[in-house]
Parts: sequence; C-alpha cells; structure tokens
Amino acid sequence: MNPAITSREHPDPSKGDGVLTFYDDGHGRKKDGQHRSPSSSDLAYGILDTPPWYLCIILGIQHFITALGGLVAVPLILAKGLCLQHDPLTQSYLISTMFFVSGICTLLQVFFGVRLPILQGGTFAFVAPSLAMFSLPTWKCPEWTLNASQVNTSSPEFTEEWQKRIRELQGVIMAASCFQMLVGFSGLVGYLMRFIGPLTIAPTIALVALPLFDSAGNDAGAHWGIAAMTIFLIMLFSQYLKHIPVPVPLYGRQEKCHTSSVHLFQLFPVLLALCISWLLCFALTETNILPSAPTAYGYLARTDTKGDVLSQAPWFRFPYPGQWGLPTISLAGVFGFIAGVIASIVESVGDYYACARLVGAPPPPKHAINRGIGIEGLGCLLAGAWGTGNGTTSYSENVGALGITKVGSRMVIVASGCVLLLMGVFGKIGAAFATIPTPVIGGMFIVMFGIIAAIGISNLQHVDMNSSRNLFVFGFSIYCGLTIPNWVNKNSDLLQTGILQLDQVIHVLLTTGMFVGGFLAFLLDNTIPGSLEERGLLAWSQAQGSEETTRVLEIYGLPCGIGTKCCTSSCTRFLPFWPRREPGGKGAMGVSQLTLCSQDFSGERLQGAIDTRM
Repeated sequence: MNPAITSREHPDPSKGDGVLTFYDDGHGRKKDGQHRSPSSSDLAYGILDTPPWYLCIILGIQHFITALGGLVAVPLILAKGLCLQHDPLTQSYLISTMFFVSGICTLLQVFFGVRLPILQGGTFAFVAPSLAMFSLPTWKCPEWTLNASQVNTSSPEFTEEWQKRIRELQGVIMAASCFQMLVGFSGLVGYLMRFIGPLTIAPTIALVALPLFDSAGNDAGAHWGIAAMTIFLIMLFSQYLKHIPVPVPLYGRQEKCHTSSVHLFQLFPVLLALCISWLLCFALTETNILPSAPTAYGYLARTDTKGDVLSQAPWFRFPYPGQWGLPTISLAGVFGFIAGVIASIVESVGDYYACARLVGAPPPPKHAINRGIGIEGLGCLLAGAWGTGNGTTSYSENVGALGITKVGSRMVIVASGCVLLLMGVFGKIGAAFATIPTPVIGGMFIVMFGIIAAIGISNLQHVDMNSSRNLFVFGFSIYCGLTIPNWVNKNSDLLQTGILQLDQVIHVLLTTGMFVGGFLAFLLDNTIPGSLEERGLLAWSQAQGSEETTRVLEIYGLPCGIGTKCCTSSCTRFLPFWPRREPGGKGAMGVSQLTLCSQDFSGERLQGAIDTRM
C-alpha cells in the first residue's frame, strides 16, 4: 500500500491536535511524519509536501484540464470582436499564446507571488471591457469579415483588420496592468484589507460564477446527454468513490514491480470524467450516431468539428512579445480595463483566502497579498506584451479543484505551469486540447462554477448570519449584482451622457456583476453600523494570529531565504511586499500591525478597536 496516499496515523491526544502523515520518498521509503494543523488533516498532500514526480505531472495535467475551459473560452469569445470567427488557425495561435503566458505567470506567482497553489490564466473580468470596446463604431468588424465565403485568411487586408484590434487590446491591457502593479507593490491593497471583509469577498466571488450560468447552460445544451454524463462522472468520482482505493501497478528500486492502492477517483475526478466523455463522443462520431449537419442538435458534441485546426496548426510555434505588431492605446479603453482590474483584485484576494483554507495554510499576511496582486499585474503586462488579447488572474476553478482532489501541494501547480509552457510551444497538442467537445466543457463548467459560488459563500462562515444587518448586505449585493447588469445590457441606450468615453466606462462598470455586487457590499459593510464580531472581522483577525510565525514564514516567505537570511538590508523594511524577520528574532516573520477598527464619521476611533499582530 502506498503510504503517500492511503496511510494515515492519528497521534496520541497528549501530543497535540494535529494529524501525523507519512510520505513515500518515491523509492518505497517513508519520510518522517510531519505535524499538521487540524484544518489540513483530510489532505492527501499539504502545501509544503512534494508528491512523487509522476503524481505531480498527472495532477498538473489535471489542473491544466480544469483550467482548459477558461483558457480556451476567452480567446474564442474574443474571436468575434477580433473578426476571427472564420479563422480557426489564428484562434489556435491565440490559444497557444494564452497557454504559454499562463505558464509563465503561474510560475512567477508560485515562486515570487503569494506562493499559494493557484493557477494563473485568462480573466473573464477583462472580457466585458473588451466587448464594450469592440462595440464602438470605430472597432466594429466590416460586413465582409462576417461572411465566410468572402474571407481570405491569408490576405494582408484581413490580417490588418484583426491585428489592429488586438494591438489596441495589448496597449490598454498593458496600461491597466501598471495600475494593478502599483496597487500591489505599493501596499495599497494591504491597507484596503482593513475594510475588505467576508461580506465584501463573498458576493464578489459568488458573482464570478453566478452570471455565467447562461454560458455554461449554452455549452452544455449543445448536447445535454453528453453534458449530464460528464456531470454525473465528476460527481461519482469526487463524492461517491473518493474513498475507494484502486490497485495500480508501480515500479520501485526496492520492490521492483508491485501493486499499490491509490485513491485515483479522489485525485483525478475531472481528468477521468473528461477522458471518458471524450472517448464516448469519439465513438459516437466515428459511428455517425451524432449528426453531421452543422445546424443539427448535437453536432457540437462531435470530435471532428475543429479538425481543420489540427491539420493546419504547426507542431512547434514559439510565441514572442510583439508578435502582432506595436501596441496602440486609447484613454477610453484604459478606463474600462481599470474597472476589470479592480474586480480582478477583489476576486483574487478572495481566492487567496479560499485557497489557504482548502490547503490547510494560515491566512496570507499582508506582504504576501501585496506580492500576489503585484505579480498578477506583472502577469497582465506580460500577457499584453505577448498579445493574448486578455490579462491573467488567479483561477477560481482550480481553487475549486483543490477542494475536490484534496491535493494542496504547490509543486503540483509548478508542474501545471510547466505543462502550460509546453502546450504553448507544441502547437499541435494545444490545438488538440481545443477540440474537446463543447457539451463536455459545458458539463465541467456547471460543476466548477457551482463550486466557485459555494467557495465565495463559504467566506460567510466567520460572519453572524443571524444578524439582519448582514443578511441585508449580502442579499442586496448579490441581487443587485445580477439585476443591474441584466438591465443595463438590455437598456444601454438609456445611459447616454453624450461623452463617448464616459458612456463606455459607465457601461463596463454596470455590466460587470462582480464589480456591482462587490462595490455595494464594500460600501454597505463599511457604512452600516456593526461590531467587528458581527461583521466577521474579529474572527478573521483571530485566525490570522492563531498560527505561529515560523509556519507563516515557511509558506509565504520568498524562496532561498530572501528577506530573512539574505537581502536583509535595512532599506527593504520599508517595502510593503518584502518579508522580513524581527530585529531581535531568529528568522521569524516580521510582525506587521493590522488595526481593525470601526470609525465614526469624524474619523475618531471607537471603543473596542482591536489591534491584531500578524
């Protein structure tokens, strides 16, 4: 039996409340047990654990598969605005570029950012401002690009039509990313965390997933039978069969060929479900059971609907900065994308806390959050330079996958980042993954978006939900985040100020549900009177102070002891994103003071304010 996955011993109660887990070093030998906190007792691998290399690769591929829907969906959504709906080869180039840049950003985030096992990828927060910009008369596609019979994808005229649009996207994304880096590396986001609590983060993350029910339903509706089978398989593997071990043949230096029991269903529920569904679609395609007419119901479940992409895509293609030309920029576009950056920041902060909770880590300190947001801004800058047509953000889908697989090792995410880099270079393989049938992706979306919404709502566990104040703040924010964007999309002509740039900014802000809901929750939570305990801030502050500083340093400190053993200059103590040890300490994390206080409108601090030392 493989102790890395199935062997678990509970220590004597006199020795603490943790769980002692033995790990296989990859050669059949057990490593020393590691003391764990109760919150991570049900994890197969914790954040600091290193699974065997083959598990890292397989689990990394599963994270890639989990993020595949979002990574592929963003370029395909933008294709119509870029006038590329009849050029699948260029679409595959955009997808490969998205893979490559996402791999770079993932490695940067894991090693130098917040250091949690969070995958980076294209952000839906930038889709709304992109589509709003493309709706302007200047950027509307010519009529001839909408007719497949009139499009010559190799002609210079057509190439210039789509490249000038993506160059504009590159410019505004790079400008907006500078704002995000400023917010992160300056420490401003850490300061704002005094006011951003569970009642702000919960509706923001929930509204990332809830408005996407229409998109997920449309994808699954391409063939509800295939989508339902995908949903059923994911539920079966992740919930009903997760505790059933499966004998797997292995090879070790000592035991040579042998079998070991592995919880495959718990580790790979999404990957197994997608593979089985794809194989079924392939069989139905080869036997012509699925219709071959493009307008027939069920056609998108075929595995040969994007066959041209596979035949035309090159085996190797290296994306590079400026591959579409020199970026351009417009002021109106920058303001629209700054709204997307703000929504992405709030979403990412919530993802950090959710991810830390799922992998049994202490809540991230301010310097780690500052670094994480700053690195995400750097990732958006790289995405703009490479020309993905989008930015990067932390993927809530993969945070949800952590809750399913119970594997929280960040080395798995490192492997996933390397997989993304390889997929971006090997054009054929990237294009092959893009051929996963639409209803299979739709079924996965339904499961993952539900988990994301639940993760957002789970932030309310620290909040007193018996309080009418909190019920009002959360309920009102969620409902407005759904109704206001819906109304604005249907009545955009009624919001005209006569200033085109201002109209665009207003339209983008009010059609982004997570911005509307998050802003209202932030405003109400900080203006309606309520105690720290009632708002959940007291429980958060206690949770942040409950872990020993050495564990915080071990998880969130920079690699190679940067900031604690080396690069400890006195100048770095003023950097809000730099970890540091206490002046008289022995490598312990520097203590930063976070003041959680309620203020009256005169700015005076009220009685009962609490100073929490992290």
